[in-house]
Amino acid sequence: MAKDKTPAVEGGAPVRDDFLPFARPSIGSDDIDRVVATLRSGWLTVGPRTLEFEDAVASYVGVKKACAVHSCTAGLHLSMVALGLAPGDEVILPALNFAAAPNMVIHMGATPVLVDVDPDSLNVTAEIIESAITERTKLVIPVHFAGRPCPMDEILELARSRKIKVLSDGAHAIGTKYRNHSIGSMADATSFSFYVTKGITTGEGGIVASPDGALIDRVKRLSLHGMSSDAWRRYSDRGPWYYEILEPGYKYNMNDIQAALGLCQMERVDDFRDARARLAAVYGEGFAEIDAVLTPDDYDEGVHAWHLYPIQIDLDSLTINRDRFILNLIEEGIGVSVHFIPLHYHPYYRECLDHDPGAFPVTEAYFERAVSLPIYPSMTEDDARDAIRAIVKLLDYYKR
Repeated sequence: MAKDKTPAVEGGAPVRDDFLPFARPSIGSDDIDRVVATLRSGWLTVGPRTLEFEDAVASYVGVKKACAVHSCTAGLHLSMVALGLAPGDEVILPALNFAAAPNMVIHMGATPVLVDVDPDSLNVTAEIIESAITERTKLVIPVHFAGRPCPMDEILELARSRKIKVLSDGAHAIGTKYRNHSIGSMADATSFSFYVTKGITTGEGGIVASPDGALIDRVKRLSLHGMSSDAWRRYSDRGPWYYEILEPGYKYNMNDIQAALGLCQMERVDDFRDARARLAAVYGEGFAEIDAVLTPDDYDEGVHAWHLYPIQIDLDSLTINRDRFILNLIEEGIGVSVHFIPLHYHPYYRECLDHDPGAFPVTEAYFERAVSLPIYPSMTEDDARDAIRAIVKLLDYYKR
């Protein structure tokens, strides 16, 4: 067999000589200049740039107020406090999930109640949520997986009829819209992520958005030790030195260095999203006739942010498993990942929540076949075609 048809792990020539990383932030000279200007300003902690960044994101998602924090996880935690989550409460969230939200639920003394996801969208639906509601349910946390919005109208209608709060996990979803609405304007609160791999980045960072201004005021107070409002002004020459602790808070604030980068990134947020959408279209076209690859289905009820491009491999047609398939792809020069290891597969949650394998069949079946492909703005369409070629090469070689 020709070397270009033989996998690199078997001695063949890889599809790429230069490695295509799974993710890479889009940092330009303007981003660097904005951060350097902030360093030279002498104001590095939370201050005017942070406030400007909060206003920019709030305007973008269609709310009056937002609170910038040092991570999406911090935003989830503060939102849970502000929404009144208490020990003994139950919180419904998908098993197809990162640990951030359930970890915060545990820290609040509440109980995560895991549910399965819809097989087409990989998101929770109102029907799935309803099946898990009990008299102790206080909160629902829909995850807008890969940047595709959950069906928020139906979820909110159900939650309001049962007097349950909704906290959107928008880690994947800056730029996502459900129908005509940003997901940041719909739930009681939404926490976005600006981690290095996300739709825009502040290095580390996040923001809480809400249509409820009073909730954001409390989140902001809690993010900086529970100090009285505008406590940051005590560091300036113009502000008073005096402050009061109104409640025991946390140290979760964003700083002006992060915010300066975020402000520059927000100027290109839609361009970034559009670039990922173009790559998603290349993937969709390239895999259209490949029966062994299941691609994300088309979404036409709003705007998909395409933070991830998760495919599912038909392992029954191959002589290798998913993990070996991934190792092969890496040797071909294609960086990939898996999103996510189901929560109940992790030792802590397996023991804490006592779920056996088979408890969430859609999540589990997806996970066993899942491969997340590179999709970020600085990629070219040829990069995406290289990923397609590497996958087709392996499918042909390892065909059963």
